[in-house]
Amino acid sequence: MLDSSSTHKSKASDVGPISIALVTVSDSRTRDTDVNGQYLAEQVAASGHKVVAYRIVPDEPDEIRSILEELAAPASQVILFNGGTGISKRDGTFEAISGRIEKVITGFGELFRMLSFEQVGSAAMLSRATAGIYRGTLVFATPGSPKAVQLAWERLILPELQHLVWDLNR
Repeated sequence: MLDSSSTHKSKASDVGPISIALVTVSDSRTRDTDVNGQYLAEQVAASGHKVVAYRIVPDEPDEIRSILEELAAPASQVILFNGGTGISKRDGTFEAISGRIEKVITGFGELFRMLSFEQVGSAAMLSRATAGIYRGTLVFATPGSPKAVQLAWERLILPELQHLVWDLNR
């Protein structure tokens, strides 16, 4: 007998390609130097999903909110933000996004910090990685380090992506 998580994942396998928007929050990266955007675009395509938008925005809360508005459903089913989730004066992604989230997926940030602790030790507590639902769109915000983006994608987002989209739409 399958547990409910296994049953859901089985049903979710029929979701099909998912529309994903990628947003790098950075004051210095360009399309040529955005290793996170390049990595995520490759990974999304390799997993059979679609990158429907890719943006680089400065770490300005108004611009981050504007991109969130632009890329939310129906434009995309998932938005992956990276960068701006720390505690420095310029880090504004968490504030820009968290005030808009309608349902918080608290486990994402908790698990991200737990897994990050294995990589970077107690510095993991500085991360304000978060996830939730905004206007029918799954939104994830991770730190901008390449290891953090890879960790979030490979260990948390990709393994549950179809399940999350299926569950959101049922």
